[in-house]
Amino acid sequence: MSYGIEFVPGNINVKQVVKYVKLAESKDIDYAWITNHYNNRHCYPTLAMIAANTDSIKMGPGIMNTFTDTPAAIASFMCTLDEISDGRAVLGIGPGDLSTLPKLAIAGGKPVARLKEGITQIRRLCSGEEIKKTGDMEFFDYDGAKLTGVQLPGKKGIPVYIGAQGPKMLELAGEMGEGSLINASNPKDFEIAIPIIKKAQEAAGRKKHDVGAYTAMSIDQNEKKARNAAKIVAAFIAAGSPPALLQRHGLDLNNVAKIKDALGRFDFKAVGGLVGDAEIDAFTIAGTPDMVRQKCDDLKAAGVTQIIFGSPLGPDMTNSIRLLGKYVV
Repeated sequence: MSYGIEFVPGNINVKQVVKYVKLAESKDIDYAWITNHYNNRHCYPTLAMIAANTDSIKMGPGIMNTFTDTPAAIASFMCTLDEISDGRAVLGIGPGDLSTLPKLAIAGGKPVARLKEGITQIRRLCSGEEIKKTGDMEFFDYDGAKLTGVQLPGKKGIPVYIGAQGPKMLELAGEMGEGSLINASNPKDFEIAIPIIKKAQEAAGRKKHDVGAYTAMSIDQNEKKARNAAKIVAAFIAAGSPPALLQRHGLDLNNVAKIKDALGRFDFKAVGGLVGDAEIDAFTIAGTPDMVRQKCDDLKAAGVTQIIFGSPLGPDMTNSIRLLGKYVV
């Protein structure tokens, strides 16, 4: 088992992110994943700062996409990050946030096919290849593209972790990825996802795959504080989940509809009253160190090989990282 941690350079600035990543590194956390949202501080310079100020932790965007960034731009950045970090760069990449793309006047069509082409071209560019136009690609049929002013990562390449939720993206993760980043905190979700990944992985003849649970984590010595800190995150996940997923976790669809309505009215007091243990346990890992450790053990038993401690982490971020290092990692 390896461990990662996620930071959102939105509510916290870049210097704070670097401080927290350094603390996480000192607690033997293996990966730092930095979210990528156009309205927040950009993950590229944030990751460069992390690379320059750490020694062992691996790092990467969590996650990029080939709608807002081209494969050539992603390849150039990842090679540069790998150079700065002395070989510690990893690439988290996915289909793109289908709720955000329309705000940017981006249609978001054919996300699986687009991502597959994008990963192919990123790998070719990172290997030093000059890509000739073939007519076989729909989205990124490059005509003479080549990275010439960067230090290439060599034979090992840049490990690619694919952000996956639905069956087709899970299949792509197994087919092409060194790993996957799955937004889920409950073993029930991995009982569905992992067999899809493994089947595609075996068909593609790939030997290793790091199954990452991109969890919503909240840890504190005080159970009530930890779980209260997870309520808003659980609410947003529940409100955005399809009925089949809600039913998988035995949630009350009427109550989730009320949560969604309250979120739409920005009535967070009402949200806090509506979100109960069922929603928290379905979509987050929240509680005391003993509770969190047990839930992480349950994920490991389900086949997860990397647990990513994601937002909100807890009522006090510094304390949460220390508790994760002492009791969980």
